[in-house]
Amino acid sequence: MSPAPGPTTWRSPALPLGPQVPVWAPRARRLTLHLPGRGELIDMEPRPGGWWVSPRPLEPGTDYALRLDEDPADRPDPRSPWQPYGVHGASRTVDTSSWDEDLWTDSHWQGMDLLGSVVYELHVGTFTPAGTLEAAAERLGYLAQLGVDVVELMPLAPVPGHAGWGYDGVSLWAVHEPYGGPEALARFVDVAHRHGIGVCLDVVYNHLGPSGNYLGLFGPYFTAAHTTPWGEAVNYDQEGSTQVRAWVIDAALRWLRDFHVDALRLDAIHEIADDSPRHVLAELADAVAGLSAELGRPLSLVAESDLNDVGVITATDQAPPAAVASLGMTAQWADDVHHALHSRLTGESQGYYGDFAQEGAWATTTQGAFLHAGTWSTFRGRAWGAPVPEGTDPRRFVVFGSNHDQVGNRALGDRPSSTLDDDALAAQAALVLLSPYTPMLFMGEEWGTRRPFRFFTDHPEEDLAATVRDGRRREFADFGWQAEQIPDPQDPATRTVSVLDWSEQDQPGHSRMLAWYRQMTALRRRLSLGGPGVSWPRAQDTGDALVLEVDLPDQDDRLVVVVNLGHDDLELSTVLPDAQEPELLAAWRPGPAELLPPGQTLALRVGS
Repeated sequence: MSPAPGPTTWRSPALPLGPQVPVWAPRARRLTLHLPGRGELIDMEPRPGGWWVSPRPLEPGTDYALRLDEDPADRPDPRSPWQPYGVHGASRTVDTSSWDEDLWTDSHWQGMDLLGSVVYELHVGTFTPAGTLEAAAERLGYLAQLGVDVVELMPLAPVPGHAGWGYDGVSLWAVHEPYGGPEALARFVDVAHRHGIGVCLDVVYNHLGPSGNYLGLFGPYFTAAHTTPWGEAVNYDQEGSTQVRAWVIDAALRWLRDFHVDALRLDAIHEIADDSPRHVLAELADAVAGLSAELGRPLSLVAESDLNDVGVITATDQAPPAAVASLGMTAQWADDVHHALHSRLTGESQGYYGDFAQEGAWATTTQGAFLHAGTWSTFRGRAWGAPVPEGTDPRRFVVFGSNHDQVGNRALGDRPSSTLDDDALAAQAALVLLSPYTPMLFMGEEWGTRRPFRFFTDHPEEDLAATVRDGRRREFADFGWQAEQIPDPQDPATRTVSVLDWSEQDQPGHSRMLAWYRQMTALRRRLSLGGPGVSWPRAQDTGDALVLEVDLPDQDDRLVVVVNLGHDDLELSTVLPDAQEPELLAAWRPGPAELLPPGQTLALRVGS
């Protein structure tokens, strides 16, 4: 593949968006605009390339729906900016330009570089009892005090009913109405910027949910040429794919431009099938780079990738160093780092944790981001991945002790805190937050909540609800769980038990953990661990102790994190024989730094 041209302003092949409602429906012989509030039916006017436009503009806030050919059923607009009546209901027009004077107060905002930032992932529906963007915004001051730089919102696309994770959303241009709709997102971003916090929005471009998904009636949004775990793939490389790609890229740019969002997290990009000469993600990356130059502030793309290949984070104008095309992502999640740390602390070795439970796996992964780097992956049954080339910025890897996947995709949605004591949780926090990677926290972990985060849905269709329920039970059968033990995703209690209990922070153990997290984020900032030029870590696992070392930027000193996992006191000199008068920066337990009792975690500054 030849290198792509440098980033330029994105030129969408779509008709200009505006009050006249353009709709791409190449499969329609006739398209009718229904205005339910007025009882009007209006014939849409055809345009070249399968486009249709309304003969007159629609005022902001107008409800409208579309009827294809002679079908009397109302369908939402594929580019619907607002779905106030749910995934099956009418769309509503939105004029985001009208917010400039009435809503936005963030003209001072210069943007946020996600690399090296402390990221905080949250699910709007369970972050607060109210489960709205407005209620979440009221907690942004708390997150600023915690030391959070970027808030990552799990997907906001409309899903059936009230409750859901958001990964089976439809109407990718809209915001789930129970969360507050589009204006609530804009207000959340504005408040976040007021607190000095950037906003990353989780988006799903590898599939859409089945309920409310009418895209196939309009055009070739999906293709049987590729399959995914959810069925036919989104059509990024077959006939008609030019407009499908534009539908996704235009949506992404809209969040960044009109809603002032700072970054997008792209779900499971390894399930985006695209054999075209230029991958849709590379095209998206260049479009985002062009918008960043236009707006004069940094914009980031973070990929969830199972590929273990730095082609994902290689600039689009550079040849890929390994098998994956240069996709131009800013950063990628490093699941291997999580798996190795989780297995080392919990002792779990079932499923894919088997490889990560092997001796030396934690040190190998901590030092190189990937365990599987061209090596054999037992649970995949093949060699996997490629080594990270020398010179790669470690901040391009997002690491975490837990996230929505690693908690919610367990049978009971149990967090590490359900099995680990506070000593182990404190060690996990230090090893993540004091690493040279980009660290991410999952809501509530900072005070050690033991409330689960379970998988929940709210499908009104009984057959779909049964399919989800039965599939969940089958998924965990191989792990020895009985069907009656698996929480019913459709039971409202499954969502309710997942809501954070903020009063826990007042309890002594939880308040101590929260203070430790604040100390770790403050120390990270003071040592400039998130800045450019930070070195890759060195790690050793002695069996009783984990040791993480990072050369401090522009200094002759190094940061050393030592964790005593053994049952006896540990002399510091046994793991750091060359440490001369180390400076104690933080200690989970009180006591002399020279002797580490069981469960102790220390952060030290050591001269090189």
